[in-house]
Amino acid sequence: MQNIFLIGFMGAGKSTVSQVLCRKYGMSLVEMDEQLERQEQMSIPEIFEVRGEEYFRRLETQLLAGLQGQENTVISCGGGAAMRQCNVDAMKKSGKIVYLSTRPETVYERVKDCHNRPLLEGNMNVAYITKLMEVRHPKYLAAADVVVETDGRTAEEICEEICSVMI
Repeated sequence: MQNIFLIGFMGAGKSTVSQVLCRKYGMSLVEMDEQLERQEQMSIPEIFEVRGEEYFRRLETQLLAGLQGQENTVISCGGGAAMRQCNVDAMKKSGKIVYLSTRPETVYERVKDCHNRPLLEGNMNVAYITKLMEVRHPKYLAAADVVVETDGRTAEEICEEICSVMI
């Protein structure tokens, strides 16, 4: 089976959905943020603080390029991975891109107690999340082969929808 790249805003459910997809369909999993943390031996907030956001974005690009040739894998992308066209191009070469769309209020409820989201640290409110989502939404839409709404749905329901259009 071809690869499935899950994109969307932080808190959209990419990690949860990717785990269910892998379990249900016997696919491999690449959790981009976790892989980059292991590679750099730092948390995402530490990478941002010590090396900067641009450095982190280059790591994402390198990781996606390195996935060329891999098959039957679900890749849970970082929230900003689809902001670079070269990343989108790399994803499209080796699979389909699924945009997990969600409302800002849902994102806030899911991430309000997290401190591993450097772009939200100090701005943990619905207004800021809305503003950032408005910038990213057109890029997510442009990249996506499939858009799946996640609000008020279980990971199982989301996976069933993804599989009904992908498999």
